[in-house]
Amino acid sequence: MGAMASSTRADTVHVYAAGSLKAALTDIAKAFEADSGSAVQAKYGPSGLLKDEIANGAKADVFASANMEHPQALARAGKSGPVVLFARNKMCALVKPGLAVSTSNLLDRMLDPAIRLGTSTPKADPSGDYAFAVFARADHVRQGVQDVLEKKALQLTGSAAPPTGRTIYGWHVAEGHADIFLTYCTNALSAQKENPGQQIVALPEDLAVSADYGLTVIIGVSTIAQRFARFIISTEGQKILVRHGFAPG
Repeated sequence: MGAMASSTRADTVHVYAAGSLKAALTDIAKAFEADSGSAVQAKYGPSGLLKDEIANGAKADVFASANMEHPQALARAGKSGPVVLFARNKMCALVKPGLAVSTSNLLDRMLDPAIRLGTSTPKADPSGDYAFAVFARADHVRQGVQDVLEKKALQLTGSAAPPTGRTIYGWHVAEGHADIFLTYCTNALSAQKENPGQQIVALPEDLAVSADYGLTVIIGVSTIAQRFARFIISTEGQKILVRHGFAPG
């Protein structure tokens, strides 16, 4: 992760992390706390918005983003050290109960005017950027559909907050805000656990989009924060990520 000068901060590690990492990083933090005796305090949200907060001076020690671009922007600005690819994810379709959607007909169903298609918000949340990358790939399959999909996509993250303890994607589908929601497969799995009737549909190979997650340490943080970053990319940390559905970095 690169050597950083120690500071006088208390030995609480302040982590800013993508919302899709919440379950995995919560378990990683518990394991680290048990091993180190230090506390981990995490803030989860859309990576783009978290990056902006850090750039504007928010107290963060470690930034775990759902893409490489946002932490690289902090590194280029001299706010953080090198960026490490530490986990991989992929996109899936979360589908409301009873709707006939399969991998083979997914594009047709997304294009159906009667279907409400949900995504996260591009730029603010990498999940939205990845969803729009799916639309770009769809244009190679069927010319002209990218514009149609982009115009009909409901950018639902940030439009309303789910009740405490509910995943935003499963909640949007359960409330009827979207019939199909393009999100990370790990998010879809969490949503399905809360809403057993919801379906997870894999994208066809010609629409498949993967997500690379980047980790960076903010300049001037404590030694314990650096240790936590190294713990995430350690064998133990990677095993926890895999248990939560991520592929190793």
